[in-house]
Amino acid sequence: MHYPAPLISGSTIAVTAFSSGVAAPLHPRLDLVLGDLALRGFKVLEGRCLREDKLHVSASVDRRVDELMQFLLDDQVDAVMAPWGGEIAMDLLPLLDWQALKQARPKWLMGFSDISTVLSAFSSKLGWATCHCTNLMQLSLAQTDALTADTFTHLKTPTGKAFTQYSAPLYEQGYSNYAQDSQAVFNLTEPSRWEVLNGDVQHTKPVSFQGRLIGGCLDTHMLMFGSEYFDPQALLDRHPQDKLIFYFENAEQSPTAYYRALQSLRLRGAFENAAGILIGRNAVSGNAGKAFDGDTAVKMALGDLAVPVITGVDVSHIAPNMVLINGALAEVRQGDEHWTLMQHLR
Repeated sequence: MHYPAPLISGSTIAVTAFSSGVAAPLHPRLDLVLGDLALRGFKVLEGRCLREDKLHVSASVDRRVDELMQFLLDDQVDAVMAPWGGEIAMDLLPLLDWQALKQARPKWLMGFSDISTVLSAFSSKLGWATCHCTNLMQLSLAQTDALTADTFTHLKTPTGKAFTQYSAPLYEQGYSNYAQDSQAVFNLTEPSRWEVLNGDVQHTKPVSFQGRLIGGCLDTHMLMFGSEYFDPQALLDRHPQDKLIFYFENAEQSPTAYYRALQSLRLRGAFENAAGILIGRNAVSGNAGKAFDGDTAVKMALGDLAVPVITGVDVSHIAPNMVLINGALAEVRQGDEHWTLMQHLR
């Protein structure tokens, strides 16, 4: 893997909305988090594709591609962040100049939701380590839960070293409304619990497994699997001695669509080289009282796999979110009070 340089005080972060942009009612929140980046010691470059949102995007596909390429080819830029996800970042992928990017210095690409569409493409095609983490609009300095507050701390980790995170004790049931309250923080009220869906696959306790991380938002990744933009085999080819740890989270799919997405990955052989699978909290609420809900979807699709499947993981549209480095060698361990996730940047 090609790990970007650690983010330290003085590093430059470029901000561009290569998927959904930020409409005017949310500009106060955007200004707040941009200001907080500066207070953290970063230099901030604000792109032109940012402060509008029409038809799910900040600007035309050509303008978004041009600006993203500009930042990625600029050796003064250390990281590129979008304000949040969106719907159709996939339209950028065939238009990026991948040959030029092969010669570029790797930068951190960061975020989740539709941002993960782009993260997986860079990890698959270029071997860049990319960062699935809390989105910029949620990363205010006022957000003090450990997973969110330590996001940039973990990105200071030098190549060859490791960092450790622990499962969150609480999660947020709903979403913050930044248009009404630009300074809102997460309302973490619900007990969080990682659970082994298929515990009988392990002969010893506690559960533990190791592999290279890869994954993202299931809504887009189930569509991209098998293409050059989400190619787990490329990661295996770089590290043939390792297995993979997949992580997925459901953003918008109904329980039956959620089941079909997981089952389709399985039918196409996605998990043949998996050491384990991490499933994030389901962002879609229950199915109007019907028995076939999100939990049922995961159990039916993955419950009989011969590798550990862990559900309720802190990887989701339901905050908070762990920092997961695509391509990093991760160790997942079950403890008495919490789960541990260690990532080695090697």
